[in-house]
Amino acid sequence: MCDQFTNSRELRQLNRRCFLKSSTLISTLGVLNAGLFRHSVLASEALTEEERNKMSPNDVLNAAKAGNERFQSGKHASRDALKDQKTTASGQHPEAVVLSCMDSRVAPEIIMDLGIGDFFDVRVAGNVISDDVLGSMEYACKEDGSKLILVLGHTGCGAIKGAIDNLQLGHLSNLLAKIRPAIQKTVFDGERSSNNPAFVEAVSRTNVLLTIEGIRQQSPVLEELESQRAIKIAGAMYNLATAKIDFMS
Repeated sequence: MCDQFTNSRELRQLNRRCFLKSSTLISTLGVLNAGLFRHSVLASEALTEEERNKMSPNDVLNAAKAGNERFQSGKHASRDALKDQKTTASGQHPEAVVLSCMDSRVAPEIIMDLGIGDFFDVRVAGNVISDDVLGSMEYACKEDGSKLILVLGHTGCGAIKGAIDNLQLGHLSNLLAKIRPAIQKTVFDGERSSNNPAFVEAVSRTNVLLTIEGIRQQSPVLEELESQRAIKIAGAMYNLATAKIDFMS
């Protein structure tokens, strides 16, 4: 009887210890999951000014990279666009300004899985710069605190093809003239024709790099911000076929 009681008591003690350990583990997992859930929610909502200001230029670039990876996989962050619209109605705090082509297939927020309030968008055929574009970038970075300028080109760009073919059409002729230096500076072994997708892509890449150069040369405001490491100026190429963005820096 005494042995039986001892065994029963030890069993109860063992069960109690197991219960306490399990309860502690469950509580710990609950806290971790809550933290992860909260982080996930924050990551998928419009940024506050405080959250944006805490980000470095590289943080912003990494967020864009992670967003494109989600887009490629089809595993999008959960967002409430209407909530973002209401949140940003009284103020916006975008972390980046993106200069991209006007191509309907290259919507920056979609291909980087972001949303309302995340980017300033500057869109023009061939992602070329002008005084107006530079002024917009200066406002975004100097006045509103954006941390990244991303020049985004893409494969199969119609503006690049038009420049290669020396297309002449009203105001478009002047725009395409801004792309032609990229054609001349593109080193390429093969058919240098708009019918060659590889050549078109090569020129697009060169055009992105020359645009970055132009931003630095033509905007002392942005050049100074970059020298102070307050912003980063980077380039990228979006592949229409694979949905992958190749970030150049």
